[in-house]
Amino acid sequence: MIAQMRDIVAAELAPTATPDHPGGLAAALYAGRHVEFFNYGFADDASRRPVTSDTLFNLASLRKPFEATLVALGTLLGELRLDDRVSKYMPELNGDTIRRVTVDELVTHTSGLLLPTDHPPWPNDSYTREQFIDMLNAFAPPAGVAPGKQRIYSHAGYVLLQLVLEHCYGKPIRELIQHRVLSPLGMTATSIPERGADNRAVMDAAWMQRVVQGYSDQGTAIGPPGNQQSYFDVPGTGQMFSSARDLASLIAACVDGRSVDPGLREAFQMTEHETFRVDEKFGQGMAWETVRLPDVTIVDKPGGLNNASGYIGLVPARRLGIVLLANRGEYPHEIARYKILPALARLVAAR
Repeated sequence: MIAQMRDIVAAELAPTATPDHPGGLAAALYAGRHVEFFNYGFADDASRRPVTSDTLFNLASLRKPFEATLVALGTLLGELRLDDRVSKYMPELNGDTIRRVTVDELVTHTSGLLLPTDHPPWPNDSYTREQFIDMLNAFAPPAGVAPGKQRIYSHAGYVLLQLVLEHCYGKPIRELIQHRVLSPLGMTATSIPERGADNRAVMDAAWMQRVVQGYSDQGTAIGPPGNQQSYFDVPGTGQMFSSARDLASLIAACVDGRSVDPGLREAFQMTEHETFRVDEKFGQGMAWETVRLPDVTIVDKPGGLNNASGYIGLVPARRLGIVLLANRGEYPHEIARYKILPALARLVAAR
């Protein structure tokens, strides 16, 4: 059956990563304790450096499930409560709307927040921590929008969630994720580097040699290798970097977890649970989205920038998971949600 699974994945991925496409693609499939890797194209077109399972990609919003896991762990350990208002941890948040927002509403995108950094036209400026707080305090939602009443995807909401977690634990976000999630899973190639003055991740030379060059969907190089993009001049708000091999450990823990610490396994399950129904097809959990298709329910998280694309898809009921990492914008990750994972789930169900 593994050979059939590999054929299904390769048949869908190969046409999306031909020599006509910029950059390359790294993928990992987890199926019942078996891992398969798929690599296509180049980490850097100019040097013809090939993509491997250990190539480091910018994860964009694939970072969000890690912060959601911190929230779930903290809740299970009694260190914080989902119904805590964020102003409990950050008293400077005193605006009429923001002071009513809870941790749960931030982590599930139901806070109602929609700031200039969340939608086009994208701002040309960046914001200091103080300016961000001022923006939050001044925020007033449109009529009919209120905390907890709707799902509105908010990047700024997760920047605020980072600050809340740092205040709660008194440690930088990178240390919290490293100690509580990455180290227990043996994920040694995943990190949140500091963002340098040139918007490039601060890494040593050996690590930087593993990082991709990012491209637009039209093939234009955007930024240097290690490019980080953020509207916030706040430590820890740059993107995370990881490899397909490292993320295979994450998807294994999310859909299987038999070799994972029970507390961490419970936290992953908590993040995947749908807590807000968007419509008949879609729902929202802690960072993760749920997609109900005719034969299968998928829990997934896409992410992307103008020079990076990523996707993690899970079918917990079938112990299946896939990760896609591309060093170009607008990679068609929907093929995993609507084609690859449903086909694999049907194959497992028919076994």
